[in-house]
Amino acid sequence: MNSLILLIDTVISIYMWMLIISVVMSWLVSFNVINTSNQFVYTVGNFLHRITEPALRPIRRIIPDLGGIDISPVVLILLLVFARNLMWEYLAR
Repeated sequence: MNSLILLIDTVISIYMWMLIISVVMSWLVSFNVINTSNQFVYTVGNFLHRITEPALRPIRRIIPDLGGIDISPVVLILLLVFARNLMWEYLAR
């Protein structure tokens, strides 16, 4: 059972890093630091968008618009940390 818990914990950690990289990459694209005309940048950005958007979309529907500031990744990371802690608390016994 511990192997399964460790696997789920690792997947959650990797997904949190993907969220962070997606946010940083969106900032870099917004400030014209990186260009999406580059095929590699476009491919990575598209992959991260496809992976993170299904989890962020329901949160964006619930949270009100804060004038251009998107806090849905922060909310999702907090939920993932809570789920991971809950999993360790109840399943690792």
